[in-house]
Amino acid sequence: MAAPGVGGGGSGMTTLSTHVLDTTSGRPASAMRVMLWSADSLLAEGETDADGRLRDFPALEPGAYTLAFHVAEYFRARGHDLPDPPFLDVVPIHFGVADGGHYHVPLLASPWAYSTYRGS
Repeated sequence: MAAPGVGGGGSGMTTLSTHVLDTTSGRPASAMRVMLWSADSLLAEGETDADGRLRDFPALEPGAYTLAFHVAEYFRARGHDLPDPPFLDVVPIHFGVADGGHYHVPLLASPWAYSTYRGS
């Protein structure tokens, strides 16, 4: 999942994970496409697993990042009849990494609403 030359170890490096819950079904959102960006550079891309989780991100240095969740694509693949354009398409979560440790950025999503928070 990591782009070549991205990640690694060292002091100040931070790990990242996400967990997506489909609030229309009350279940984990498996196979949702998620992209990690830093400024204009794509750092990683993958899909959530059967439990709605994605953990295989490169290590991060302090800075600003964006997780882009492909919400409309996910719900259309599950038979939801969404308008064109959909109310929510790609949901960006802009977040900052200020220190080392672990950042967990969960997303609770439906075709019409979402929420997030810094998890543990």
